[in-house]
Amino acid sequence: MSDEQIPAQGQKPEQPVEVEQVPVEQRAGDAVAAEKAPPPPASNRVLREILSSNWLISLLAVVVALLVGAVLIAVTDPAVQKAAGYFFARPGDTLRAIWESVSGAYISLFQGAIFNPKRGDFVNAIKPLTETLTFATPLITAGLAVALTFRVGMFNIGGRGQILIAAACAGWVSWSVSLPAPLHILLATVAAIAGGALWAGIAGVLKARTGAHEVIVTIMLNYVAFYLISYLLKTPGALQAPGSNTPKSPPALPSAVYPTLSDLLGVGSYRLHLGFLLAILATVWLWYLLNRSSLGFRFRAVGENPHAARVAGISVTRVYIVAMLLSGGLMGLAGASQVLGTTTTGFAAGVDAGIGFDAITVALLGRSRPWGVFFSGILFGALKAGGYTMQASQGIPIDIVLVVQSVIVLLIAAPPLVRSIFRLPKPDETPRARRPRATATPKVVTK
Repeated sequence: MSDEQIPAQGQKPEQPVEVEQVPVEQRAGDAVAAEKAPPPPASNRVLREILSSNWLISLLAVVVALLVGAVLIAVTDPAVQKAAGYFFARPGDTLRAIWESVSGAYISLFQGAIFNPKRGDFVNAIKPLTETLTFATPLITAGLAVALTFRVGMFNIGGRGQILIAAACAGWVSWSVSLPAPLHILLATVAAIAGGALWAGIAGVLKARTGAHEVIVTIMLNYVAFYLISYLLKTPGALQAPGSNTPKSPPALPSAVYPTLSDLLGVGSYRLHLGFLLAILATVWLWYLLNRSSLGFRFRAVGENPHAARVAGISVTRVYIVAMLLSGGLMGLAGASQVLGTTTTGFAAGVDAGIGFDAITVALLGRSRPWGVFFSGILFGALKAGGYTMQASQGIPIDIVLVVQSVIVLLIAAPPLVRSIFRLPKPDETPRARRPRATATPKVVTK
């Protein structure tokens, strides 16, 4: 017997422990039983789907942006700054000033965008909503244009140039051609759609034939369109109004102007025009195109994987060209709504009003879905309409609204940030079913 095997004095020798092995059949049965465990309740699955949905991320992004705007409103308010100087002496004054500042700003935002009971009768009280829809009209059609290219895997950042070219085409037809009202409106609208489509088609052809990146091409075309329209607005006999020294176009003929809601109802002074109805029709059309047509299937296939789409027999180059043409046509519709609906007394080089870039935000918030873009366009129209009222009544800088829009874009572009703030589950996570604990345990036999 070796020294290692001799136990120390006062120490009992180790008893051998034998672990009874579980048969393979029993272990397999336990695994099958675990896999056959009942799934989680249906309510849990529905709740998880809601919490991981994209629309909830968009909604929470808007909520967080409004909270950030509230902080900026409170920080920049002079009354809050004055009360904060003696915060530790009377903290209630500071909290009251913060509440009055933030609530007053957002109440004025609501009254300038949705409903203002201080205007008296219902016809005037509902006018802010019509202003919201008026601001939203070009944002919706331009957002649809950007969303269409997103679904194809492209990025149309040339909305400014396409709107300017469309405005020039629609404007020229509106004052140089004499036709009855319905035909004149139709011809001017078609001219705007054609102008925007042709200007965007340049980027589509260059990408399809030469591989030029559409972002760079459309940015350069923005500058070309801006300086071209600026030159034509300063040139007599081109786009400049006769006898005018300012770079502004002639007013549109009454037969080419979109009829407003007041023209149809005979009451009020609403600016909401036919362009909003065209925006609704464009939304329905794009929804049908992307979800119910063979062309939309090719668009989505190329957007998911252009190499696989090419192997499947889809002409990727043709899809790129057609997508940019359609996107430019929707941008042209936004230009028509500006010239024929909003600025009917003549337009200048700034007729695009930043709509081409705001459309990117609208498309992102709408998740590139037609109806999502429609409602996000209305939201941004409300921010624009209410922002001016907030500035006029409360003295809040309009830049606060721009900050809110920028925060929305930031959070939409980073969904994990929103999920981490609100502790939401990831969309690829599936709820795990509870598995019963194994009842078979090793038997310890002491000899």
